[in-house]
Amino acid sequence: MKSVLLLLLFPVIILGMVWIFLAVLSYMGNGYYDDYGNFVNQVDMAHVNYYFLQSLPWVVGGVGLWFLIAYFSNAAMIRRAVGARPLERRENPRIYNIVENLCMTCGMEMPKINVVDDPQLNAFASGIDKNSYTVTVTTGLASRLTDDELAGVLGHELTHIRNRDTRLLITSIIFVGIVSTVLSVSARLMNNVMVFGRYSDSDRDGRGTGLSLILIMIVAIICMAIAYFFTLLTRFAISRKREYMADAGGAELCGDPLALASALRKISDDPGLQNTQRDDVAQLFIIHPQGLTSGFSSFFTSLFSTHPPTEKRIQVLEQF
Repeated sequence: MKSVLLLLLFPVIILGMVWIFLAVLSYMGNGYYDDYGNFVNQVDMAHVNYYFLQSLPWVVGGVGLWFLIAYFSNAAMIRRAVGARPLERRENPRIYNIVENLCMTCGMEMPKINVVDDPQLNAFASGIDKNSYTVTVTTGLASRLTDDELAGVLGHELTHIRNRDTRLLITSIIFVGIVSTVLSVSARLMNNVMVFGRYSDSDRDGRGTGLSLILIMIVAIICMAIAYFFTLLTRFAISRKREYMADAGGAELCGDPLALASALRKISDDPGLQNTQRDDVAQLFIIHPQGLTSGFSSFFTSLFSTHPPTEKRIQVLEQF
């Protein structure tokens, strides 16, 4: 129930920022002169609400269409982002046997299994339904972990699928991506207006139009930046505790919490999938490869990461 309420915050945040954007424009463009001749800005609530209702079908329709396309094409998008391919049973029967045994233990259907040709270690689960549920591992993970450690990692990913965490995470990733893309496009449009939209000094109306457009774009960028910040917080609230739950489920399925702790330690020492260019997809990994970010960006990513610190996860597992 809490997860559903958190998911509903995403469209609320987007619509709220649209209303605030219109209100700021109204405040900047409306007002009156007081008794001392000073111009006092004010928000025309009637006009703001009118234009908000006029824009509502376009905003909801655009976001809804974008969401549906991304939602049902997520499997292909994720597979391309990490360079994964289907793993044949004859290529690695060991992984298939472990996954089958774990699925029989918990009574779930066998998901698809993909592999990424990467000598380092990582794994993740993805998908929104039984037709798209997939567990992806690197070749390094398959070759460098013991059977017990591999069972712990695969049990962790299967628990994500059982708890429908992958569906929640993909939904949140899509909404964050929508806001992030609109923010990026707004910034680029403003840059183009400033660089290529200059007007001659003799064209007063042109300069005024250009300055007004830049001002509108600045307001839009600020509103979308605020929306992006809150969507990140919402995604953070959805997923971080679910990593602990997946660790607990993986330890229960493999029957050895210390084996999963050992696997997490090995993965954290040499995390793979660092060539992934999309940080939102990297949030699905059992351990986020910090090589994707650096400096302040690394601090910002860790602050809003969907994963708790690996050291803390290992400590919790070693308590049992």
